[in-house]
Amino acid sequence: MAAEDPSVSGVSGRYATALFELARDQKTVDAVKADLDRFDGLLNESADLKRLVRSPVFSADAQSRALAAVLDKAGISGISANFLKVLTANRRLFAVADVIRAFRALVARFKGEAAADVTVAEPLSDKNLDALKVALKTVTGKDVALNVKVDPSIIGGLVVKLGSRMVDSSLRTKLNSIKHAMKEAG
Repeated sequence: MAAEDPSVSGVSGRYATALFELARDQKTVDAVKADLDRFDGLLNESADLKRLVRSPVFSADAQSRALAAVLDKAGISGISANFLKVLTANRRLFAVADVIRAFRALVARFKGEAAADVTVAEPLSDKNLDALKVALKTVTGKDVALNVKVDPSIIGGLVVKLGSRMVDSSLRTKLNSIKHAMKEAG
C-alpha cells in the first residue's frame, strides 16, 4: 500500500503503514488518528517537546521517560502511546512529524477522502474551514481532510496543496511577483 503513494514512502512511510494496518485490524483508526493529531498539536505548541523529539543529544532512555510523562499528561494511551514509545526505542522519534503526515494520508485514502495541506497566516474560523472544505470537495468530488498549518510569514491569504496540485494565493507570493515585475520593468 505504501509504495503506491510517494507521500508514504521511506522510514516514515513504513512506520505509518505498520501503525495504520494495526489500527485498521483493531478498528481504532479514528482513535489513533485523534491521538496522533493531539501529539502533533503538542509538538507545534512546545519548543521543548520539539527539541526533545529532534535532538540526538538526548539518550533513548531520557526521551522515553520524557515522552511517557507527556503522553500521560495528554491522555494518549493504547496503540498510539505504544507506537510513539516504539519510535523512541528505535531512535526514530525525530521522524514523528513525517510519520503522522503519512498516517493521515493513509487514513484519508482508506476513508475515500482527499487530504489537503493548507497554510494560513492566522487560524481560520470554523465557518471558513467549512467553506474551504466545500470548495475543495467541489474540485475533487471527495470529502477533503484538511491539515492546517499556521505560518504568519505568508502575511495573508492561503496556500493549498492537494495531491500534486498547489494553489498559492498568499500575500507574500503576490508581493514577490510584483517585486520581480518591477525589477524587470526598471
